[in-house]
Amino acid sequence: MTEMVFGARAPEEDGSGLMDWWRSVDRLSIAAVFALFLIGMLLALAASPPLALDQGKPRFFYVERQAIYGVIGLGSMLFVSTLSVKAARRLAVLGFLAALLALSLLPWFGTDYGKGAIRWYSFGLGSIQPSEFIKPVFAVAAAWLVAASTDIAAPPGRAISFAFAATVVGILVMQPDYGQAALIVASWTIIFFVGGAPIKLIITLGALVVGGGLLAYNTVEHVAKRIDGFLTAEVDPLTQIGYATSAIQDGGWFGVGIGRGSVKWTLPDAHTDFIIAVAAEEFGLIFTLIIIALFMFLTMRALLRLRRERDMFIRLAGVGLATVLGAQSLINLGVAVRLLPAKGMTLPFVSYGGSSLLAAGIMMGLLLVMTRKRVQGDMTDILGGRI
Repeated sequence: MTEMVFGARAPEEDGSGLMDWWRSVDRLSIAAVFALFLIGMLLALAASPPLALDQGKPRFFYVERQAIYGVIGLGSMLFVSTLSVKAARRLAVLGFLAALLALSLLPWFGTDYGKGAIRWYSFGLGSIQPSEFIKPVFAVAAAWLVAASTDIAAPPGRAISFAFAATVVGILVMQPDYGQAALIVASWTIIFFVGGAPIKLIITLGALVVGGGLLAYNTVEHVAKRIDGFLTAEVDPLTQIGYATSAIQDGGWFGVGIGRGSVKWTLPDAHTDFIIAVAAEEFGLIFTLIIIALFMFLTMRALLRLRRERDMFIRLAGVGLATVLGAQSLINLGVAVRLLPAKGMTLPFVSYGGSSLLAAGIMMGLLLVMTRKRVQGDMTDILGGRI
């Protein structure tokens, strides 16, 4: 009975054999990720040449770099997906500690690239954004702590995970990076809730988040400006949201045609945060709905496979990772269509960016580990034996 309530010990895995991996991994999700990356490459061909020419670089400079990032990111996804649960957990916990240290040192060694927020480490030939990497590894580390707290005489894993979450959120808010902070809060809250937290505590935490949002609105000028711009009935056509809105409207059902869009010439982040505006303008609503459907498929398929998993840690880690994937996609898409206040955030596997692609690859690799088929990993096996 205890095993049914708190979850069974994860089945032992030897992690060997490509055929074993191929039989157990979610191949449809891998195909969906590759489809999203190919769509991202197509959109990079459409969106990035104007920026490259404006900077005096070769026309397809960013396209070539995106291809390199893609090979690294997708290769990382496939490699991580071959790990055992134990190895993936160790990798994530060590990665979380490293990412937390990197985030903490940003004020002294980071750069803002003129964007007003110190979020990157510059290495001359490229840069790294630690906040992209901390999201997936935090979800796994938090899941491990919450799952461990259910054991007899266990350490206070829930309290420790909350302390880590509060620390990460505090550092991100000071950058400031409210979007990434919101993802950390969302993933930890879902993990905490699925792990058995009382609903009253979840409501209390929700009230604290709302209170923090009100405090930011009343004390941080650019936060108030973005929220006011979101709430106003009219959209300034010369803002990022204004350009994106016009592009989406102009695209119609089937788009204006490849290479004929105008938003990529006027929107500074057309190849990153607002890549969906380029997709909607040049390829139309149908193409955009395909992108949305792929993200919905990845998120829902992961949750459905996790629904049958017995092990507490695997369930919590998988749900946390699926939350990060789904919430990040939702925020990016919601901002572009003005359903959410403006917030810079990439669309996983589609937007340009080395840190984004590599972190998304690691995230999806970890999620594939958690959703692999395992012997006696099906809750219906237990229920079926008792009926």
